[in-house]
Amino acid sequence: MALASSLWAASFVSFVAAAIGPIDTSAPSLPGGTVECAGPPGPFFQDFQPPFPTTGWWVGYAASPSQDSIVAGPFPYESCALDTGFQFGISNTRTFDGTSIIQYTEMDWEASYVENPNTHTSHKATAWDTQTVTIKYFAANGAGFTTYAVPGSPYITLDYNAATILLTSTNGNIQSINGNTVGTSAVTVTGTKFTVTNSAGTYAIYSLGGSISLIATQTTLTGSSTFTGVIRLARITAESTSQAILDQYSANYPTSVALDYTFSGDSAVMSFTWNVVGNAANLLHLSFPHHRKRLVNPNLVTGLSYLVTKGYMKPVLGNVWNLAYDLPTIDWLPPRAPQASCTQQILQALEYEVGALTVAVPGDFYYWGKEVQAIARLALIADHMGRQDLIPAVIEILEQSYAYWLTSTPANSATYASYETAWGGVVDGAGASDSNIDFGNGYYNDHHFHYGYFLHGAAVIANNFVTNFARDIGNPSSQDPYFTVARCRDWFAGHSWASGIANGGGSRDQESSGEAMNAYYGLILFADILGNTDFHNWARLLWATEADGVQSYWHLYPNVNDPDTPYPEQGVRNLVTMGNVEDYQAGAWLFWGAQRSEIAAIQILPVTPINEGLYDTPWLTSVWPYVAGELVDPTVGDEWKAVIEMAYGEISPQAAFSASLNITGWGGTTSQAYLLYHLATRSNPGGANICTATAANPIGNFSLLAPNGQYVTSTAASPSLVASGSTGTTFSFAFMPGGGSIYSTANDLYVTADPNGALPLSAARTVPQAYENFKVRQQSDGTYVISADVNAEYITLDSTGALVNNGASLADAARFTLANATVILPNPVGTFTIQAPNGQFVTSTTTSPNLVANGVTGTPFTLAALSGGGSIFNTMNSQFVTADPNGAVPLTAARAVAQAWETFMIIEQADGTYVISADVNSDYITLDSAGELINNGASLAQATKFTLIAQ
Repeated sequence: MALASSLWAASFVSFVAAAIGPIDTSAPSLPGGTVECAGPPGPFFQDFQPPFPTTGWWVGYAASPSQDSIVAGPFPYESCALDTGFQFGISNTRTFDGTSIIQYTEMDWEASYVENPNTHTSHKATAWDTQTVTIKYFAANGAGFTTYAVPGSPYITLDYNAATILLTSTNGNIQSINGNTVGTSAVTVTGTKFTVTNSAGTYAIYSLGGSISLIATQTTLTGSSTFTGVIRLARITAESTSQAILDQYSANYPTSVALDYTFSGDSAVMSFTWNVVGNAANLLHLSFPHHRKRLVNPNLVTGLSYLVTKGYMKPVLGNVWNLAYDLPTIDWLPPRAPQASCTQQILQALEYEVGALTVAVPGDFYYWGKEVQAIARLALIADHMGRQDLIPAVIEILEQSYAYWLTSTPANSATYASYETAWGGVVDGAGASDSNIDFGNGYYNDHHFHYGYFLHGAAVIANNFVTNFARDIGNPSSQDPYFTVARCRDWFAGHSWASGIANGGGSRDQESSGEAMNAYYGLILFADILGNTDFHNWARLLWATEADGVQSYWHLYPNVNDPDTPYPEQGVRNLVTMGNVEDYQAGAWLFWGAQRSEIAAIQILPVTPINEGLYDTPWLTSVWPYVAGELVDPTVGDEWKAVIEMAYGEISPQAAFSASLNITGWGGTTSQAYLLYHLATRSNPGGANICTATAANPIGNFSLLAPNGQYVTSTAASPSLVASGSTGTTFSFAFMPGGGSIYSTANDLYVTADPNGALPLSAARTVPQAYENFKVRQQSDGTYVISADVNAEYITLDSTGALVNNGASLADAARFTLANATVILPNPVGTFTIQAPNGQFVTSTTTSPNLVANGVTGTPFTLAALSGGGSIFNTMNSQFVTADPNGAVPLTAARAVAQAWETFMIIEQADGTYVISADVNSDYITLDSAGELINNGASLAQATKFTLIAQ
């Protein structure tokens, strides 16, 4: 990508990309130093040192406070590792309440042994990989058992060593064993296979170590003596063939799995290879619906299935699975140029937004990350639009923001990045002692949601000081001694989880599938900057597999009738989109909101170029009518509407543009410029114009004549706007995205509106933001009505003549006449040389940045629009022209970012020349005796008239 590549030389830290393996192996050095989480792992990891998994399905085996949470697997089972034994079960109860499909967790059996000391330290992990974990229960004399928790296995495998088998029913009394009723008297049975029934149903028990005898009571099955060997348990389903299938393949069991992947151009094959005791070719292993879409030449077995939250798990035979994926090919920019019909509107919004940027100071990880990514996208848009003159201002803002990040420590900030040592990862240091801080970041919650934004912003400015964030969520190798592999990814489940170690690390969930996608998009961009092809392909694979999981389990398709679809109930698919997917339930709801637009938008945001591969047509076709009512509801937040409309651009950019015209707020992940740019770059086979001319506020200086015959006044002493004068205050109207600002020349402040519409408008703000945005629209009789964007209400007059934003409809609106108008046309935009009336051209160089009319040829200056005027950019030294607030020194090209002191009005005169005034003191530019340009002209009569010559 040209922009990032060109800035690589300016990056803070150099980086040598590894050819293969980890991104880095050095100890993380972060401004917040090291911290230790207040919820450290228990003795489950007693034989190991960090890093440890924090987000995977089985972390509840290890998490504080007691290592006893029910965890999300190994599906089709759920389980918990207690001191007394390993409990597991498959839910028999599945309900749909109209909002969620719920598969209530239940424990059917506890596997243990008579000699178990039942202490907290007598079970532990002995091994784990990207999917599985091996747990050992042990006594001092060596007795015990090992269980291999392998997702997809229809069996629970227990490998006993010199221990007496003890199986306890945790779901009602044992009713029968091998057809023998179990009552108050014990029943002894002998053999290599048993069928035992309790309230959960019937389980088959297989002994792979020869014949054993079990003593059955109403609560337990106990071995008659110590045993060394493997037993396996499997739930028999209602299918008539299920028991025979389980019998046939019971001798072959997996102990672990190897994840591998191969790349060929823009395609990848991901492989799971299970290590098997027995005949590997006859390994019976269950697949989720998403696996069956991707498996290459699978050997499917029919007649056995288990219904879990996300759909039916069905068996595949063999220990090697190959799953094929297409990798994304879009990275920095859309694959199309912006359509010309949108260019003017994009540039107007872009210039304003760049001019209005302020440095994002980290107040937390999440919202700061969203802000820096949104800022970074403006640089990419400017680059694609050919406005490279705007890029330095954006880069300067980003670098200043990241500079805050690099210097934030516990001594000077409440938000700082630290390396957490108990589990191993980058966290919000303050959150390591409080899971309520920053969405639980210090307890490893939402890391991929947070860090994708960081990586995106850093990639745009080609800085790799956030390498440790990439390692935190995207580490590809177990050779990194400081970070676990792909922290949030559940490779067998087919997607990421957001839950960390808080609250015992139990149930897993993920709400914002859109931000999960953004995590891996950030990795793709970051990998591109590093120039590491292997890491880049790894990041693309993470994105492709996550997209497949999102489209399988978050996107719902009411018109799909395939019985193998996820969520087989039609009522569930009619929900259109999931809001939250958990291990035991999934539904159209959120922890924090219930509006349809919120539920849909959180699966969409942030909108990025790569996501045109995510927003599939069948899903969007259902989402649009699903949210239609809320898109026109003024009580629903514009930030949700904006991203939905952007996504709908994949189907109809014209319809999306029309729907977006009433948007006045864009939230933390987008902006008006980005919305317009995104729609302008959508596929548009018919070629019809995407953007059309829209109504806009008048621009200029006006007084307002109210319908009561009085002029609107506002003074420094009485800033409220009241229609009570025989002459009026002059107000300056200027462009803002979604409307415009109203500036009082009486006190040099912007007019603001009360969000509740209970107080009069008042000229009281130094900077125009959401509360200071108004729509001023001309009516058929030539008058104007004004509405406040903050509450979408029209301006009315109360009994005292005060202007209040409380009109519910156009009929309620007061109609104003714009009087004594001085219409100020927008500044000219483009690159010009400037000729002074002395015949000389204005020059400014790197060594002499002051503007002086003394050249035979002139310096080219790029003029761009800003709120209240425009900027003047010196193309020779890549700096913005700034004015002295006291008008005492010449103009000079010396600022990296255009803000208030760098804003000028450039006003065309009747003779075609231009006068320039500096917004910082409202004085006109004059020439002194040396030809220097100074902002000290008190009136238009004193202003120097310049000629602009386009370059």
